[in-house]
Amino acid sequence: MAARSTTTRLAGSACRRAQQPLCMRRPFSAATTSPASARKTTPQPRETTSLSLPPPRWTSELPARIGKCLAFGCNAQQVSQAAAVLRVIAAEWRDLLAGAEGFLTGGRRGLEAREIAWGEMDTYAHVNNVNYYRFAESARMNWITNFAVHVDPAHHKQWRELMAPISTGLIMRSLKADFKFPMVYPDRISVYHKLRTRPEGEPAPSSFYLDCVVLSHRHRRVACRLEEDIVVYDYKKAGKMSMPGFMLERFQETWELQEQAMLQARSRIFGLYTAVDRLESETWNRPDAVEDMGGPKGSQ
Repeated sequence: MAARSTTTRLAGSACRRAQQPLCMRRPFSAATTSPASARKTTPQPRETTSLSLPPPRWTSELPARIGKCLAFGCNAQQVSQAAAVLRVIAAEWRDLLAGAEGFLTGGRRGLEAREIAWGEMDTYAHVNNVNYYRFAESARMNWITNFAVHVDPAHHKQWRELMAPISTGLIMRSLKADFKFPMVYPDRISVYHKLRTRPEGEPAPSSFYLDCVVLSHRHRRVACRLEEDIVVYDYKKAGKMSMPGFMLERFQETWELQEQAMLQARSRIFGLYTAVDRLESETWNRPDAVEDMGGPKGSQ
């Protein structure tokens, strides 16, 4: 059976794999709320703040609630409203699910729609735990490469050298994975990274933390979370060093973009909840609601 969590200490490039155990654990936590509606009750206004995190299963919860409304009976306008919400979930679930936690998608992608191979499953008939470290490794390389190619091409060489033991580089100090459920073939994954905190200080910090999520397309939810503690390392002096100015500046800009993406995604998700609340109040959750059982008009 899959282990719930593992922790690994790495030596070498930030792009190398896990090798040794680590006893330290830095938990990833997020407050969640779980909205609920009761039969024949009046929906209450949904209160949200800039810090509230949408329920983790909203991608399955909202379609299920819409299905209940459709099963009860909807007019043409209500069917159209339901279809609009379902289209948003189908088309934008990855951007919204990741964005609600501050992960940047689109141009800042790590891995997107990567197919799970049959051979990545083990004798327990699920994706072997080691593969999640490899998923994160590939996504991390893409995340850093994106700075070199798209965000800061003026320092293309310096960004590229961060992934090689040449001058200034990155060393993984610790890597921890928390497995949420066992994935199986066939499936696709999208993997994203984000800065956990805004890098700042004088002198600049010599390390930073990245959070990583592995999203299952089949289940539309997080399959694994990883936490990465990375040190900025001077290979010429064989010791850690302060984060270079070009890196610190771009990371600070990235942190601001993460905050903006988080607020936009959460606002959009709670907007979907509001639309579904309204649909319920107009269908099965009306005080005078009577379910259409499909009999002739006027029948009781």
